[in-house]
Amino acid sequence: MSVPPKLSIVILSWNVCTLLKKALASIFQSAPVNTTHEVLVVDNASSDGSVQMVRNLFPQVRLINNDTNLGFTKGNNLGMTLARGDHILLLNPDTEIVGDALDALIRYLDTHQDVGLVGPRLLNPDGTQQSSRRRFPSVPILFLESTWLEGLAPRALLDHYTVRDRSAAVDQNVDWITGAAMLVRRTVIEQVGLLDEGFFMYSEELDWCHRIRSAGWQIAYTPAAEIIHYGGKSSDQVASSRHIYFQSSKVRYTQKYHGALVAELLRGSLLAQYLWQCGLETLKWVLGHRRPLRAARIAAYWRVILSGLRSPSRIG
Repeated sequence: MSVPPKLSIVILSWNVCTLLKKALASIFQSAPVNTTHEVLVVDNASSDGSVQMVRNLFPQVRLINNDTNLGFTKGNNLGMTLARGDHILLLNPDTEIVGDALDALIRYLDTHQDVGLVGPRLLNPDGTQQSSRRRFPSVPILFLESTWLEGLAPRALLDHYTVRDRSAAVDQNVDWITGAAMLVRRTVIEQVGLLDEGFFMYSEELDWCHRIRSAGWQIAYTPAAEIIHYGGKSSDQVASSRHIYFQSSKVRYTQKYHGALVAELLRGSLLAQYLWQCGLETLKWVLGHRRPLRAARIAAYWRVILSGLRSPSRIG
């Protein structure tokens, strides 16, 4: 049996063939120096030629071709289960490695033995920095973030949550990082488990980091590693569902860490906001303002309302 590699890179992909091709090309162009590694692509039943592209252009990749869309957490868990490396990098398919980012992430774990998971500086395609560092969300943040009430939140509250009170140019420990690129030790996974599959999509990395921190490990951010992240290209394909995924996962996280009562209050608050927005869109439709747009939004909001913001079992 061959010696396991030090690094496994796991990419979960769904219908983003062009971006996946760029991501894989960037990995092999920036392969870590003197570090054995493997790349696994878990394809969630894509219909855009992704599987054939990987087979034709990247035969060195271990390809797992799912018959159905398992979702983000189950798909990544499958990849981690099959990965053999000491360190496992979960990498979104809509990313590009910049320079020696892979080496920088590995070096960070090797020189910080108390760190269980580390994330890079994420960049927008234009080179500006994405917000990827976080503190654990307080109850007010859970009620306000990514809702129509967020604009009413005190700026200091949001800045504290997104760690804008610290320079992004220095290494630092944080509560959690967003999940586009996360390098984790195998020993950490063995201790705390895989991603919680109760989160179909969204909040799974928040929950994972919470469990890793609770087990005594640090979560770190290092700007020495830079990765471009195009952002949300898989979920953009089902934009009407994205509200359900995001908000239902938020409710589930709230129940897990703040209790059933707070979670149900959050669910009611979110559904009330969608009902209000649906009413506004209906009024605009009656007044004849951009009726096709209003009709599409009404349908999307009703889908959210009828879901009750219960965790969905599949995408689409």
